[in-house]
Amino acid sequence: MKLVPLGDRVVLKQVEAEETTKSGIVLPGTAKEKPQQAKVIAVGPGTDEVKMEVAEGDAVIYSKYAGTEVKLDDEEFIVVKQSDILAIVK
Repeated sequence: MKLVPLGDRVVLKQVEAEETTKSGIVLPGTAKEKPQQAKVIAVGPGTDEVKMEVAEGDAVIYSKYAGTEVKLDDEEFIVVKQSDILAIVK
């Protein structure tokens, strides 16, 4: 199956959170914060008012509590509106 977003929505795949801090401390599962960086998997066509500014394959940073989590074929995705994407990482 494939997710095809409608309107100004974007399908994201979260980047895995790091298991250790920069100083080498290993974080237990409960201490890890949900990552806000993701890879764009699919982009909707946009609307008359909204031009899509992201493309498939872009690395992005999105709002912390944005979107709807979707599980498809044992993979987890997040569907967000383009306005919930804060920046493209280049």
